Amino acid sequence: MTTVTTSESKSRIEIIDALRGFSLAGIVIVHMVENYIGAPTPEVFNNAVHQGIPDYIVDGFIGFLLRGKFFALFSFLFGLSFFIQMDNAAQKNEYFGGRFLWRLILLFAIGYVHSLFYAGDILTIYAMLGVLLIPFYKIESKWVLGCAALLFLGLGRYIVFYFTQGDNMFGNLNPMGNDPNVLKYYTVLKEGSFTDVLSTNGYYSHLNKLDFQYGVFGRGYLTFGFFLLGLYVGRTGFFKKYKESKKLVKRTWIWSLVVFLVSGALMAVIFGSMGENVSFDNWQAMLGLTAFDLNNVAMTFILLSVFVILYKRMKPQKWLSKFAPYGRMALTNYVFQSIVGTFLLFGWGLGLIGELRNIYTFGLAILVVIVQMVLSKWWLKKFQYGPLEWLWRSATFFKTFPMRKR
Repeated sequence: MTTVTTSESKSRIEIIDALRGFSLAGIVIVHMVENYIGAPTPEVFNNAVHQGIPDYIVDGFIGFLLRGKFFALFSFLFGLSFFIQMDNAAQKNEYFGGRFLWRLILLFAIGYVHSLFYAGDILTIYAMLGVLLIPFYKIESKWVLGCAALLFLGLGRYIVFYFTQGDNMFGNLNPMGNDPNVLKYYTVLKEGSFTDVLSTNGYYSHLNKLDFQYGVFGRGYLTFGFFLLGLYVGRTGFFKKYKESKKLVKRTWIWSLVVFLVSGALMAVIFGSMGENVSFDNWQAMLGLTAFDLNNVAMTFILLSVFVILYKRMKPQKWLSKFAPYGRMALTNYVFQSIVGTFLLFGWGLGLIGELRNIYTFGLAILVVIVQMVLSKWWLKKFQYGPLEWLWRSATFFKTFPMRKR
């Protein structure tokens, strides 16, 4: 590699970094309360972490505001970052598509290593789906929005269900309850050695993720839909002029609230009519899942709108901007928090998995976020990039970028 001595020429948009850090904070809270299992949990675990009303309150808070929503924000920002990189290159009369593809290959490698610790890794999924973003860069905005809408409405899920009729495409890899496979995997995490966990995750996590991302539950379709929305918003230049976009932000949260209420009611009617034995082998359930997805999408945009509204105001911005250094080092913090979390919880570390109530793991997650925010601010005072950000950037351009600030 050759050495580059110049710093980044373009200033960063602080609200984007702050929003990315805010999203990452929500993600670590969800993961920590889930004990970094990244798979269905056995009854013995569920009973252990729910020992009082505060534990169920934590569950409700996470289910209503965090689970799925903050990954959606993270995905939205991935699509936005894609546009920014492509647009920056285009302004220099360069094409970044090939470089971005190589960048995704590197991200997949980082994600694979991360997935050996935590089966719920999303980086490998981002890397695979990100390839599809490249041709969308030159597609008209109306078609980008149209494709995103179809994905949010569940087109991918309906196609999969039409061909599978609810059968799992990759075998019975997403079992629930007291299935022996669930208990077996949980036992590996709780009692297995470091190499046991890594070897098990090397196989189990990827097949399980493929089923969840591309089966009838369709999280992958939603992820790519948010990629496309991030691309579209990048084209509009919204975050460069968000302080002047009062009417747009207001319309966004109002309509998101309407969709949230309507989809919530629809979801309650559909699944309520199915009784206690809800199964996902019929078209009615597929419609219910679409209502569920729209409910999460709507809540995501409510959170996004509220964040932007607050960021316009001096006092809230003072506090929310503290997430910016955390967001600038999102890749490093995402991977590092999983290593810390699995060390605290898994058997190869302190072995606290299934030993702490939800209220305690929630508090532990807040502590991890605060520590990482402090460390990120300290690090970026001395260095230009986070460790993994520097590695990813240098490997992308085959150049050694300067790490320490002058």
